[in-house]
Amino acid sequence: MDFKPSWSKTGNKLVFFRRLKDDPVTVNWITAIGIINVDGTGFHELTDGTHTDFNPTWTRDGLNTPIWNRKNPATGSFFVMQSKVGQSPGQEVAISAESYHTWAFSCLIDGRILVSCAHPTQGWGYFLMTRQAGGPPQYERIDCELAKNGLLDRVSVSPSETKLCFEFQTGFEYKDPGRTLYIADFDAKKRAITNVKAIANQGGKPIWYAYPRWIEGEAAVVYHSYETGKGQLYVYRLKDRTTERVSTNADADYRYPHGEAAPC
Repeated sequence: MDFKPSWSKTGNKLVFFRRLKDDPVTVNWITAIGIINVDGTGFHELTDGTHTDFNPTWTRDGLNTPIWNRKNPATGSFFVMQSKVGQSPGQEVAISAESYHTWAFSCLIDGRILVSCAHPTQGWGYFLMTRQAGGPPQYERIDCELAKNGLLDRVSVSPSETKLCFEFQTGFEYKDPGRTLYIADFDAKKRAITNVKAIANQGGKPIWYAYPRWIEGEAAVVYHSYETGKGQLYVYRLKDRTTERVSTNADADYRYPHGEAAPC
Protein backbone atom coordinates (compact mmCIF):
# COMPACT_ATOMS: atom_id res chain seq x y z
CA MET A 1 0.00 0.00 0.00
CA ASP A 2 1.16 3.51 -0.84
CA PHE A 3 0.67 6.42 1.57
CA LYS A 4 0.78 10.19 1.86
CA PRO A 5 1.74 11.48 -1.59
CA SER A 6 3.24 14.94 -1.97
CA TRP A 7 3.19 16.87 -5.26
CA SER A 8 6.46 18.36 -6.42
CA LYS A 9 6.46 22.13 -6.87
CA THR A 10 7.11 21.51 -10.56
CA GLY A 11 3.78 19.68 -10.66
CA ASN A 12 5.01 16.62 -12.55
CA LYS A 13 6.11 14.21 -9.81
CA LEU A 14 4.83 12.62 -6.62
CA VAL A 15 6.84 11.32 -3.69
CA PHE A 16 5.22 8.85 -1.27
CA PHE A 17 6.02 5.94 0.99
CA ARG A 18 5.11 2.31 0.35
CA ARG A 19 4.35 -0.03 3.24
CA LEU A 20 6.25 -3.28 2.81
CA LYS A 21 5.76 -4.81 6.26
CA ASP A 22 2.64 -4.16 8.33
CA ASP A 23 2.47 -4.00 12.10
CA PRO A 24 -0.30 -3.01 14.55
CA VAL A 25 2.07 -0.29 15.79
CA THR A 26 2.50 2.18 12.93
CA VAL A 27 6.06 3.20 13.83
CA ASN A 28 7.09 -0.45 13.45
CA TRP A 29 6.16 -0.56 9.76
CA ILE A 30 8.89 -1.19 7.23
CA THR A 31 8.57 1.10 4.22
CA ALA A 32 10.25 2.45 1.11
CA ILE A 33 10.23 5.95 -0.36
CA GLY A 34 9.05 6.07 -3.99
CA ILE A 35 8.93 8.62 -6.79
CA ILE A 36 6.53 8.50 -9.73
CA ASN A 37 5.55 10.85 -12.53
CA VAL A 38 1.96 12.06 -12.25
CA ASP A 39 1.13 10.32 -15.56
CA GLY A 40 2.02 6.99 -13.92
CA THR A 41 5.44 6.53 -15.52
CA GLY A 42 8.95 6.65 -14.14
CA PHE A 43 8.41 4.83 -10.85
CA HIS A 44 11.57 4.23 -8.83
CA GLU A 45 12.44 3.74 -5.17
CA LEU A 46 14.89 5.94 -3.28
CA THR A 47 15.29 3.56 -0.32
CA ASP A 48 15.82 -0.18 -0.04
CA GLY A 49 12.81 -1.12 2.07
CA THR A 50 14.71 -2.02 5.22
CA HIS A 51 13.87 1.13 7.21
CA THR A 52 10.86 2.90 8.68
CA ASP A 53 10.65 5.93 6.35
CA PHE A 54 7.62 8.21 6.68
CA ASN A 55 5.88 11.30 5.32
CA PRO A 56 8.04 12.56 2.45
CA THR A 57 7.78 16.02 0.92
CA TRP A 58 9.83 18.27 -1.39
CA THR A 59 12.09 21.24 -0.86
CA ARG A 60 10.86 24.49 -2.42
CA ASP A 61 14.32 25.97 -3.01
CA GLY A 62 14.39 25.19 -6.73
CA LEU A 63 16.29 21.93 -6.27
CA ASN A 64 13.12 19.81 -6.00
CA THR A 65 14.78 17.58 -3.40
CA PRO A 66 12.71 14.82 -1.76
CA ILE A 67 13.09 14.70 2.04
CA TRP A 68 11.51 12.39 4.60
CA ASN A 69 11.69 11.10 8.18
CA ARG A 70 13.55 7.91 9.13
CA LYS A 71 13.26 6.01 12.38
CA ASN A 72 16.36 5.34 14.43
CA PRO A 73 15.76 1.72 15.52
CA ALA A 74 18.08 2.10 18.49
CA THR A 75 16.18 5.02 20.06
CA GLY A 76 12.73 5.00 18.42
CA SER A 77 13.09 8.66 17.47
CA PHE A 78 13.28 10.04 13.92
CA PHE A 79 15.75 12.05 11.87
CA VAL A 80 15.52 13.70 8.45
CA MET A 81 16.82 12.21 5.19
CA GLN A 82 17.18 13.53 1.65
CA SER A 83 17.91 12.11 -1.78
CA LYS A 84 17.54 13.17 -5.42
CA VAL A 85 15.12 12.18 -8.16
CA GLY A 86 16.71 9.35 -10.10
CA GLN A 87 19.08 8.24 -7.38
CA SER A 88 19.25 4.66 -6.11
CA PRO A 89 18.73 3.19 -2.64
CA GLY A 90 21.83 3.69 -0.54
CA GLN A 91 22.55 7.14 -1.95
CA GLU A 92 20.26 8.93 0.52
CA VAL A 93 21.91 11.00 3.24
CA ALA A 94 20.90 12.21 6.70
CA ILE A 95 20.50 15.98 7.08
CA SER A 96 19.78 15.97 10.81
CA ALA A 97 21.50 14.14 13.65
CA GLU A 98 20.46 10.56 14.38
CA SER A 99 21.10 11.08 18.09
CA TYR A 100 18.00 13.25 18.76
CA HIS A 101 14.50 13.50 17.33
CA THR A 102 13.81 15.78 14.36
CA TRP A 103 10.68 15.46 12.21
CA ALA A 104 10.29 17.43 8.98
CA PHE A 105 6.86 18.78 8.04
CA SER A 106 7.18 21.36 5.25
CA CYS A 107 9.73 23.56 3.50
CA LEU A 108 10.41 27.20 2.61
CA ILE A 109 11.72 28.72 -0.61
CA ASP A 110 14.87 29.88 1.20
CA GLY A 111 15.73 26.25 1.94
CA ARG A 112 14.73 26.14 5.59
CA ILE A 113 12.64 23.18 6.76
CA LEU A 114 9.84 23.45 9.32
CA VAL A 115 10.42 20.71 11.89
CA SER A 116 9.57 19.54 15.37
CA CYS A 117 12.64 18.69 17.37
CA ALA A 118 13.80 17.49 20.78
CA HIS A 119 16.98 19.54 20.53
CA PRO A 120 19.73 18.59 22.99
CA THR A 121 20.36 22.20 24.08
CA GLN A 122 17.29 24.16 22.95
CA GLY A 123 14.73 21.64 24.17
CA TRP A 124 11.48 20.50 22.61
CA GLY A 125 9.71 22.73 20.12
CA TYR A 126 9.11 23.77 16.54
CA PHE A 127 11.99 25.16 14.52
CA LEU A 128 13.12 26.28 11.10
CA MET A 129 16.05 23.99 10.32
CA THR A 130 18.81 25.02 7.92
CA ARG A 131 20.98 22.32 6.40
CA GLN A 132 24.72 22.95 6.77
CA ALA A 133 27.22 21.37 4.38
CA GLY A 134 29.68 19.33 6.41
CA GLY A 135 28.22 20.31 9.76
CA PRO A 136 25.17 20.03 12.02
CA PRO A 137 22.02 21.88 10.96
CA GLN A 138 21.03 25.22 12.45
CA TYR A 139 17.76 25.36 14.40
CA GLU A 140 15.78 28.60 14.82
CA ARG A 141 12.91 28.31 17.30
CA ILE A 142 9.38 29.24 16.17
CA ASP A 143 7.21 31.11 18.66
CA CYS A 144 3.70 29.66 19.03
CA GLU A 145 1.46 30.11 22.06
CA LEU A 146 -0.74 27.16 21.09
CA ALA A 147 2.26 24.81 21.19
CA LYS A 148 2.54 25.36 24.96
CA ASN A 149 -0.67 23.34 25.42
CA GLY A 150 -0.15 20.42 23.06
CA LEU A 151 1.20 19.04 19.80
CA LEU A 152 1.07 20.53 16.32
CA ASP A 153 1.23 17.86 13.63
CA ARG A 154 1.16 17.48 9.84
CA VAL A 155 1.95 21.14 9.44
CA SER A 156 1.76 22.53 5.89
CA VAL A 157 3.15 25.88 4.76
CA SER A 158 1.00 27.80 2.25
CA PRO A 159 2.39 28.72 -1.20
CA SER A 160 3.00 32.34 -0.14
CA GLU A 161 4.58 31.12 3.11
CA THR A 162 2.35 33.45 5.13
CA LYS A 163 -0.06 30.83 6.46
CA LEU A 164 -0.04 27.36 7.98
CA CYS A 165 -2.61 24.62 8.31
CA PHE A 166 -2.13 21.83 10.82
CA GLU A 167 -3.61 19.37 13.28
CA PHE A 168 -3.52 20.11 17.00
CA GLN A 169 -4.06 17.91 20.01
CA THR A 170 -4.25 19.11 23.58
CA GLY A 171 -1.60 17.41 25.70
CA PHE A 172 1.64 15.76 24.70
CA GLU A 173 0.74 12.07 24.49
CA TYR A 174 0.52 11.29 20.78
CA LYS A 175 -2.91 10.19 19.52
CA ASP A 176 -4.85 10.70 16.30
CA PRO A 177 -8.58 10.82 17.20
CA GLY A 178 -9.90 14.04 18.68
CA ARG A 179 -7.60 16.54 17.01
CA THR A 180 -8.74 19.99 15.92
CA LEU A 181 -7.67 21.40 12.55
CA TYR A 182 -6.34 24.96 12.47
CA ILE A 183 -5.14 27.62 10.11
CA ALA A 184 -2.78 30.36 11.32
CA ASP A 185 -0.69 33.28 10.16
CA PHE A 186 3.00 32.55 9.74
CA ASP A 187 5.90 34.99 9.72
CA ALA A 188 9.03 33.20 8.51
CA LYS A 189 11.31 36.16 9.30
CA LYS A 190 10.09 36.59 12.87
CA ARG A 191 9.52 32.83 13.15
CA ALA A 192 6.07 33.26 14.65
CA ILE A 193 2.74 31.43 14.41
CA THR A 194 -0.15 33.75 15.33
CA ASN A 195 -3.87 34.35 14.80
CA VAL A 196 -4.79 30.66 15.02
CA LYS A 197 -8.33 29.74 13.95
CA ALA A 198 -10.02 26.36 14.26
CA ILE A 199 -11.59 25.15 11.00
CA ALA A 200 -12.73 21.62 11.91
CA ASN A 201 -13.58 19.60 15.02
CA GLN A 202 -13.49 22.62 17.31
CA GLY A 203 -15.13 20.52 20.04
CA GLY A 204 -12.48 17.81 19.91
CA LYS A 205 -14.82 14.90 19.13
CA PRO A 206 -12.93 11.57 19.42
CA ILE A 207 -12.88 11.23 15.63
CA TRP A 208 -9.98 11.24 13.17
CA TYR A 209 -9.72 14.65 11.51
CA ALA A 210 -6.46 14.74 9.61
CA TYR A 211 -4.16 15.88 6.82
CA PRO A 212 -5.14 19.49 6.16
CA ARG A 213 -3.47 20.67 2.95
CA TRP A 214 -3.61 23.88 0.90
CA ILE A 215 -5.51 23.92 -2.40
CA GLU A 216 -6.69 26.61 -4.82
CA GLY A 217 -3.48 28.49 -4.05
CA GLU A 218 -4.22 29.17 -0.44
CA ALA A 219 -7.89 30.04 -0.73
CA ALA A 220 -8.94 26.71 0.73
CA VAL A 221 -7.85 23.74 2.82
CA VAL A 222 -8.75 20.13 2.06
CA TYR A 223 -8.75 17.47 4.79
CA HIS A 224 -10.28 14.10 5.61
CA SER A 225 -12.56 13.05 8.45
CA TYR A 226 -14.07 9.83 9.74
CA GLU A 227 -17.20 11.52 11.07
CA THR A 228 -19.37 9.14 9.01
CA GLY A 229 -17.33 6.02 9.69
CA LYS A 230 -15.58 6.26 6.31
CA GLY A 231 -12.83 8.62 5.29
CA GLN A 232 -14.52 11.52 3.53
CA LEU A 233 -12.94 14.66 2.07
CA TYR A 234 -13.95 18.17 3.06
CA VAL A 235 -12.91 21.61 1.84
CA TYR A 236 -12.85 24.69 4.06
CA ARG A 237 -12.79 28.01 2.20
CA LEU A 238 -11.16 30.91 3.99
CA LYS A 239 -13.11 33.73 2.36
CA ASP A 240 -16.57 32.77 3.56
CA ARG A 241 -15.55 30.23 6.24
CA THR A 242 -17.70 27.51 4.72
CA THR A 243 -17.09 23.76 4.74
CA GLU A 244 -18.23 21.41 1.98
CA ARG A 245 -17.91 17.66 1.58
CA VAL A 246 -16.29 17.09 -1.81
CA SER A 247 -15.91 13.29 -1.81
CA THR A 248 -18.77 11.74 -3.76
CA ASN A 249 -19.08 8.14 -2.56
CA ALA A 250 -20.18 7.81 1.06
CA ASP A 251 -19.20 4.13 1.05
CA ALA A 252 -15.64 4.73 -0.17
CA ASP A 253 -12.67 5.51 2.07
CA TYR A 254 -10.77 8.63 1.00
CA ARG A 255 -7.45 9.55 2.60
CA TYR A 256 -4.38 11.78 2.36
CA PRO A 257 -5.68 14.56 0.08
CA HIS A 258 -3.09 16.82 -1.50
CA GLY A 259 -3.06 19.90 -3.73
CA GLU A 260 -1.50 19.80 -7.19
CA ALA A 261 2.00 21.32 -7.39
CA ALA A 262 1.83 22.30 -3.70
CA PRO A 263 4.37 20.32 -1.62
CA CYS A 264 3.29 19.54 1.95
